[in-house]
Amino acid sequence: MSSFYITTAIDYVNGSPHLGHAYEKVLTDVIARFRRLMGDQVFFLTGTDEHGQKVQQSARKKGIPPQQFADEVTAEFKAMLPRLAITNDDFIRTTEERHKKVVRAILQQLFDRGEIYLGEYKGFYSTRQEQFLQEKDRNPDGTWPEIFGEVTAIVEHNYFFRLSAYQAWLVDFLKANESFIFPKYRQKQVLEFLKEPISDLCISRPRERLEWGIPLPFDEKYVTYVWFDALLNYYSAVADKPGLWPASWHVIGKDILVPPHAVYWPIILRAAGLPLPGGIVAHGWWTSSGAKMSKSTGNVLNPLELADEFGVDSFRYFLMREMNVGQDSDFSREQFLVRYNGDLANDLGNLVNRTLNMANRFGGGVLPAAEVSEEPEAELKALWERTHAEFIPLCEGFQFHSALERLFAFVKAINAYIEKRAPWKLGKSAEAADQARLRTALATMAEALRLASTALQPVMPGTCEKIHGVLGLTPRGSWREQLAWGRGLDGSRVAASLVLFPRPPKL
Repeated sequence: MSSFYITTAIDYVNGSPHLGHAYEKVLTDVIARFRRLMGDQVFFLTGTDEHGQKVQQSARKKGIPPQQFADEVTAEFKAMLPRLAITNDDFIRTTEERHKKVVRAILQQLFDRGEIYLGEYKGFYSTRQEQFLQEKDRNPDGTWPEIFGEVTAIVEHNYFFRLSAYQAWLVDFLKANESFIFPKYRQKQVLEFLKEPISDLCISRPRERLEWGIPLPFDEKYVTYVWFDALLNYYSAVADKPGLWPASWHVIGKDILVPPHAVYWPIILRAAGLPLPGGIVAHGWWTSSGAKMSKSTGNVLNPLELADEFGVDSFRYFLMREMNVGQDSDFSREQFLVRYNGDLANDLGNLVNRTLNMANRFGGGVLPAAEVSEEPEAELKALWERTHAEFIPLCEGFQFHSALERLFAFVKAINAYIEKRAPWKLGKSAEAADQARLRTALATMAEALRLASTALQPVMPGTCEKIHGVLGLTPRGSWREQLAWGRGLDGSRVAASLVLFPRPPKL
């Protein structure tokens, strides 16, 4: 059994959870569940980023200490996880002693080796990104990109990390490891960024300007820059757990890929003598009518409201089916309802109830064994073999939207098989051959449903458990073994009905 350590970006506690946070956790959870089902020993980390100027400012506005402010917002992020069926193994907070201890140790190590030096910074500063900027960061028309918010000129003494000394190494590393960043075109963007010389990284803030941070171990008049502090959480959480580091994959949004996670992080790890993660998954943004969802534009969606209204599995399904990992995707309640009413209620939910209804109507509530194999059965089995052969590789390559597209094409095919076999007609026939076809149809539709629901487990775990329950199924063997067409349902007693996706009330 191999170890699989997966991490998410830690969420900044300057605001409540929104759709982007929910998507990243669900995506990572689906990867983690998939790897567990594939037999890996998975360790899944998420957490919160709690230091920095914005947190200090927000706490002052509320008239409370920064730690109290961080505690309150962190509680919101923690509460979101079980409501989205997230199976994280650990939750790291950058205000925890276990994290601060590791950060200070690495800072001291780098300082002792001359990798950190005291210098003067003269340039520009973005409070929103808590980042120093250069002229090259401006738009072609001389303005600053909106992502930086208000930018001010600044001159101050600070400590710098010799980031530039590792630029050539990072370029060579990325060229030698072409799949380090997913999707691959994001890696090309990083290499494009690295064509220009990079500056050394200012890794401190004077305490007279910012008190809310980890004090530098070699100069207590300064605290650690939030990006240096935060990037070490993925290691600090498992520093005392042998065999976990390096992470297998790290999941983040595309907006924090360059430079933090694709430039700063690999170089910091390299300088500290730590192995790099296996790779970075950079997902896209959820948009509303083509515009990025953000607090400033007022188009933020509360993900928990939708999950509570329609069920967490329906919400998870929409996120994974709608977004091609790495690309942006538009979110609207109307589009959600199209998926909910179509894929889930009409196709999967209807299939479950047809299967139960007919097993009770024509089989006395007990699933019979298949007795014949004619063209309709052969076609459905062949389609499952093709679906099965594509599904796992697509999931391994983070192409969950395509994997679900294939799987729900199979669900549609099961419904088409039922129409073709028409058990309600076979049930009226007294001929022995038709009765054999009827029993075969009942067995085939139930087995196909079992296979589809088994494959859905990483995305819709609660729904799959319910389906298996009403089919009278006790799963046996490994997940891979369960995905093979078989006869494990022969003789199973099924439930009378199951309403998985109730129709939403018409407004």
